[in-house]
Amino acid sequence: MENQILGLHHITAIANMAKKNVDFYTNVLGLRLLKKTVNFDDPGTYHLYYGDEKGSAGTILTFFPYEGARRGSAGTGMATNIAYAVPEGSFDFWIDRFEKHNVIYNKPSEKFGEKYLTFLDPDGLKLELVVPKNLDSRTPWETEEVKAEVATKGFHGVTLTLRDIKPTAAVLTNVLGYKLLEQSGNRYRYITDAVDAAAIIDLVELPNEARGIGGAGTNHHIAFRVKNEEVLMYFQEKVQRSGLSITNKIDRNYFYSLYFREPGGVLFEIATDNPGFGIDEPWDQLGQMLLLPPQYESRRADIEAVLPKLD
Repeated sequence: MENQILGLHHITAIANMAKKNVDFYTNVLGLRLLKKTVNFDDPGTYHLYYGDEKGSAGTILTFFPYEGARRGSAGTGMATNIAYAVPEGSFDFWIDRFEKHNVIYNKPSEKFGEKYLTFLDPDGLKLELVVPKNLDSRTPWETEEVKAEVATKGFHGVTLTLRDIKPTAAVLTNVLGYKLLEQSGNRYRYITDAVDAAAIIDLVELPNEARGIGGAGTNHHIAFRVKNEEVLMYFQEKVQRSGLSITNKIDRNYFYSLYFREPGGVLFEIATDNPGFGIDEPWDQLGQMLLLPPQYESRRADIEAVLPKLD
């Protein structure tokens, strides 16, 4: 296996109310709730995972919902926009759906020759639906109300907002193997040709923009995908050789991870495909049970008592 970054693995954001988060992403957007577990560093808080049928890399959006969390502020040094790929002709469906569910959205526009529709989740997290130039052949998760012909197929890409794109671009190209595809004004599109989808990172340069402030409605980190632990450790060494600090390998139950902060301030993760989301519950029951890391299982009763109800 060639040592490659295979596009995006997952994106993690911060929310306020857990129940409102679940209702929006499963009922309104039609994503699958893959896992109900807890924040490894704060077991009194959920870690919720959403994606396609089996949690394929490039479809996984996760949240740390902190009840009563302050609203964050998107700005530089932060991932500021998550884009989902959708089929051609689906915007009318989504606009009607947003109207029905009182979702804030903007009228469709275009960038880099692709039509997109911007909207906000209940905490103000900025998302987009994009009709890709090239056909996205991924099979989406569908629900009774969101059928395959309109459903999101997974990530199209993510936007990072920076005061100066050059140091971040150097990490993308020299360390992670991305290349500059095109530029429009202060937006620079980088892409990897290792995969056909979830392959885009847009860098937006805003030298005078305020730094982002973390909180509900902001992104916490973005994760890049690798095949396995062998490739993961190859990139640990490569990041270190570039002069950046990176963590040791961390077991996240469903994947193994490394973390480092790129020069522009965005927290990057590199995560493996293995072992996947089917290791602790049947595929047809994903997201139905509260699953705890082994170190917290003895505290299950106490943890369940403080976690908010989701139904």
